[in-house]
Amino acid sequence: MNEETLREKVENVITRIRVGLKTEGGDIELVDIKDNIVYVRLTGACETCPMSTLTMKNWVEGTLKREIPEIVAVKAV
Repeated sequence: MNEETLREKVENVITRIRVGLKTEGGDIELVDIKDNIVYVRLTGACETCPMSTLTMKNWVEGTLKREIPEIVAVKAV
């Protein structure tokens, strides 16, 4: 899959994740994709939430890897 298509797929999934985060006062932004690793930043209420690590691993990374098998990891920056 070319880089442009991968970025588009990732942005589509993040758009759906964003809807849920916004209900809790948070948000997410795509920072970069390198070597099939997605780098994101949690913002808003998610920045200081003690559950943000679980949100990242279980929801953000889990969803991205399930929907886009080429993704090997998701990292917060």
